[in-house]
Amino acid sequence: MHIPKEGDYIAIQSYKHDGSLHRIWRDTMVLKESEDTLIGCNDHTLVTEADGRRWVTREPAIVYFHKHYWFNIVAMIRDSGVSYYCNLASPFVLDEQALKYIDYDLDVKVFPNGERHLLDIDEYEAHQRKWHYPLSIDHILKANIRILVDWIKNQKGPFSQAYVDLWYQRYQELAHHR
Repeated sequence: MHIPKEGDYIAIQSYKHDGSLHRIWRDTMVLKESEDTLIGCNDHTLVTEADGRRWVTREPAIVYFHKHYWFNIVAMIRDSGVSYYCNLASPFVLDEQALKYIDYDLDVKVFPNGERHLLDIDEYEAHQRKWHYPLSIDHILKANIRILVDWIKNQKGPFSQAYVDLWYQRYQELAHHR
């Protein structure tokens, strides 16, 4: 397996529980890859939806993936402050093609003022019935929502302004030297 190094670009692919492709982000620069985590940045990156629609991200974003937690975090760097979009999802795997994970519909959005909302509950419940999510998945996701909320409340990891600043600065240094 090819292990990306700092400065390499990778694709990110999200899938649904039934194995169908959900979304692809074409270029994410790897800022750090370790045994358990991958931190990256994408900036005006082409995104392709499963139905073929394409769009480009509007701002730089620091992305955080973990091999043991059932969520990933996108810190969107905006003029109004950092907003977060957190996907409840399987831990990631990395292969020659891309970083891959299963998206489990539920999302937590965090606004620059710290306000947070759990999104897409209806979508989760519909897909849970459609694809027969095991009860174990439901328990894992609920436990990981609690972990995520704790991280948000305590400004842990990606929810720290210093973390976002550090990794965005590193992205700018690497991009400048290309």
